[in-house]
Amino acid sequence: MSGPKTPLFDVEEMEVNFGPQHPATHGVLRVLVKLDGEKIVEAKPIIGYLHRGTEKLFETMDFPACIPHTDRMDYVAAATNNQGFCVTMEKLLGITIPPRAAYIRMILAELQRLASHLVWFATHAIDIGAITPFFYNFRDRDEILDLFEEYCGARLTLNTMKIGGVPFELPDGWVDRCRAVADGFPAKIDEYETLLTDNRIWKKRTIDIGIVSPEEAIEWGLTGPPLRGSGIRWDIRKVFPYDHYEEIDFEVPIGTNGDTYDRYLVRVEEMRQSVRIIQQCLDRLPEGPVMARAPKVLRAKEGMVYASVEAPKGELGYFVVTTEKGTKPYRCRVRPPSFINLQALPAMVEGHLVADMVAVIGTLDIVLGEIDR
Repeated sequence: MSGPKTPLFDVEEMEVNFGPQHPATHGVLRVLVKLDGEKIVEAKPIIGYLHRGTEKLFETMDFPACIPHTDRMDYVAAATNNQGFCVTMEKLLGITIPPRAAYIRMILAELQRLASHLVWFATHAIDIGAITPFFYNFRDRDEILDLFEEYCGARLTLNTMKIGGVPFELPDGWVDRCRAVADGFPAKIDEYETLLTDNRIWKKRTIDIGIVSPEEAIEWGLTGPPLRGSGIRWDIRKVFPYDHYEEIDFEVPIGTNGDTYDRYLVRVEEMRQSVRIIQQCLDRLPEGPVMARAPKVLRAKEGMVYASVEAPKGELGYFVVTTEKGTKPYRCRVRPPSFINLQALPAMVEGHLVADMVAVIGTLDIVLGEIDR
């Protein structure tokens, strides 16, 4: 008598670890993936491998000493991290920065947005198999890092802003070199687009992949390009202007389909808008001091404050609680865009293939330094 018959093709779900040692996770991200063949049934992001206790470190040091620690969160967008913390502390302490300092900040922040988006473009493309953009993007990013190095001596973790303004006056000839970089950048963006935008392989890998509807984007709390890619025209620089963004003319690009391709187009157009902002700031750069008059030791009243900036990856906010005459935060909580945006990953990849998850992680443009903190 024969035993029970075994089906020729049995269906059995399998759990595998994607990361944390995997180049396409953009850091030490582990995703526990349940698969049916190559189709994703369920995905669970697991974080915490890079935790350094940044928020608790803020509570142990004076307000100005916190700024270098903000660099280490989103380490490819240090200037906007500095800007977010400084804007928050200035709101808390009632400090108004000089106009020249505000314009220098905007120039640095938009240069940083360009540099960050270039890293995104290069790594997102190489994840999907397009290697050529990597060389173009890092070639052009180097020119921006040269400007940072001339200004503050650093290229990655910059410590380039202070509570009350910026630490340095612009070096001789820096404005002209910055203008040359900005004026030449639109042609470079066009060059990037010739590689990917109408490339049929790129479109096949990104169109209708990881679709997020406007309603879902709001429910998830997405910000930055993932939110705008779903058609929501929301940008902190427009809705809650800081420094002097209300004086600058620029557009907020949005997508229509909410897929990986739309988020790609939004970031490409954001680079063009950053160039517009830099050019306007250079044209309007006023004379005057670069630091507000403030006491050497900054002391706060008892209270709490939240402020945010439009970082390259989305809304970066700081919530700070202080005690009477305190010189350091009693409590500091960071609202990092990568952490919030990552929570949408399971819904975005369910039903797609493993290769599509690589594309979706790239389109979220996460960095684990600010996710884990």
